[in-house]
Amino acid sequence: MTDIQARGKPKILVLFAHPYPHHSRINAAMIAAIGDLPHVTVHDLYEIYPDFHIDVKREQVLLEAHDVVVMQHPLYWYSCPSLLKEWMDTVLEYGWAYGSGGTRLRGKELVQAVSTGGPGQAYQPDGYNGVTMTELLRPFERTASLCGMTYGAPFLFQGARLRLPEDIAAHAAAYRQWLDNYPHPGRQPVCDQPAVPACDR
Repeated sequence: MTDIQARGKPKILVLFAHPYPHHSRINAAMIAAIGDLPHVTVHDLYEIYPDFHIDVKREQVLLEAHDVVVMQHPLYWYSCPSLLKEWMDTVLEYGWAYGSGGTRLRGKELVQAVSTGGPGQAYQPDGYNGVTMTELLRPFERTASLCGMTYGAPFLFQGARLRLPEDIAAHAAAYRQWLDNYPHPGRQPVCDQPAVPACDR
């Protein structure tokens, strides 16, 4: 049993980073599906920081108050949207998140809810992109490790734009259940296959 499991239902911070959320059917549906979960805080970075001027101390207080950090974002150029990268660059300070005395995130968990435009097959060594999702998400895994956090298997949505409304609704419901039942017994390390079929980036 982990420390988080021992404390009961964890407090989850969802860092939502999508510059055009209303253009993404799946991400909009996912956020709508989890808004009333009492142990989940949805933190919309592009809504709060449209000028990219991040309040570092505010973000650090939020991180300290939660057990699990979920980065929900589309895959942009094999990484995350720029504001989330700016958030990582400024908030995860030396001496606070890592390095000498940087232990404030130790024991917490980091996990990602990532959507991609391409299907899962495109993210294989012999696929269109030539690499796996594990390889692409490695910088986030290493960030978690440097900060003393556990990096959990991501919740992936791959193969955007072609899914039906009922598929999107099902995926959003699965995301709600995934967060409501967190942590999950017998979780595996990061995998290269989507947890559920893909929807929309």
